[in-house]
Amino acid sequence: MRTLLLLILAGIFTGVNAQTNDSLSNVYLNSADNQMLNTSRLTIGGYGEIHYNQPLNSGIRNNGSLDVHRMVLMFGYKFNDRTQFVSEIEFEHIGEVAVEQAFLQYKINNYINFRGGLLLTPMGIINEYHEPTTFNGVERPFVDKYISPTTWREVGAGFSGTYLPASLKYQVYVVNGFKSFDGSGALNGKYGLRKGRQKGAESFMSAPNVTGKIEYFGVRGLNVGLSGYFGKTQSTLYDGVDKNDHTAIAHADSSVVGVSMVGVDARYTTGGWQLRGQYYYAGLSNTGAYDRFTAANGTPNDLGSSLMGYYAEAGYNVFRGLEKKYGELIPFARYAYLNTQNTVAPGISRNSNNEKKIITTGLTWKIAPGAVIKADMQFMKSEADNAWSKTLNTGIGIMF
Repeated sequence: MRTLLLLILAGIFTGVNAQTNDSLSNVYLNSADNQMLNTSRLTIGGYGEIHYNQPLNSGIRNNGSLDVHRMVLMFGYKFNDRTQFVSEIEFEHIGEVAVEQAFLQYKINNYINFRGGLLLTPMGIINEYHEPTTFNGVERPFVDKYISPTTWREVGAGFSGTYLPASLKYQVYVVNGFKSFDGSGALNGKYGLRKGRQKGAESFMSAPNVTGKIEYFGVRGLNVGLSGYFGKTQSTLYDGVDKNDHTAIAHADSSVVGVSMVGVDARYTTGGWQLRGQYYYAGLSNTGAYDRFTAANGTPNDLGSSLMGYYAEAGYNVFRGLEKKYGELIPFARYAYLNTQNTVAPGISRNSNNEKKIITTGLTWKIAPGAVIKADMQFMKSEADNAWSKTLNTGIGIMF
């Protein structure tokens, strides 16, 4: 299967040589981009998705679950030609309310914008392009849930822009990091970094982190991204510590993990074909000390010293040329692999349940711009399993 990934990605890169340079056709837009491009002073938008998930087992009866997974309201305001505000307010599972984005952007010149506020971490594809009409499959890929923990956003500031002569788009921000300790350990082997997201909700910071992404879109149909995230997790144990108290500082240091994450992604369209792939690797330092520290403080954890995941996906629009009448109908298949304990520190046991292979195949029918009906079958197997589990997923999604 790993060979399959390499062959698909090789096809993405080698198949573009005959394509004509058409940069602007490869600039992908998410809901925030659409708000900022709108010429109105006040903009209102949104997206949402409703899901049905039915586990299938020949010997056991399972109830299905139905969920208004998320409904998001978007509000933007343009103060003048240079200054804009963008926000997303998300309602998850009917009862949970969160702010997903809230940032101010100031245009310094045609190539540089300043951004500050609650920002999406620019890692991979799905974290920025997570609206249901922008990806295949009812649920977001597992790699984008457990390796790059979508939707991943934190408070920070930095710069973004597009340099059209070189067909490059960039982002670079300083942000607060994942929390690793706030009275109990937040990180573990099963969920990796996911439980450490602070999401701008009374966040605390003991050390700043840096994240950035650069995308190249200079070949027709192709968009390639390289992203990174570097820094340390945050711990409340540093708060109020005497700088000369080396014992207390060493104690706090044991509650912190270093994070170095890199990602490579590619999207390529040609004719009716739609190909995409992602690869993430996160190296974590000090995990042995962190696992011992959390165990001594009542929350024994087994955080891995590295996390890794990737996927390759291919789809084809069978309604190509008939989009105005029928929309787009895209059969697709995706193979994914992830391991939240890719490596572990000495003395830490690896749990084979955390190494997974997932095959997802299904249909995406974009019945109109901004409206989609989805169905897929998902097959999952961990290294601890003897057989593949199966789940039928269906859903509808909108974006406006």
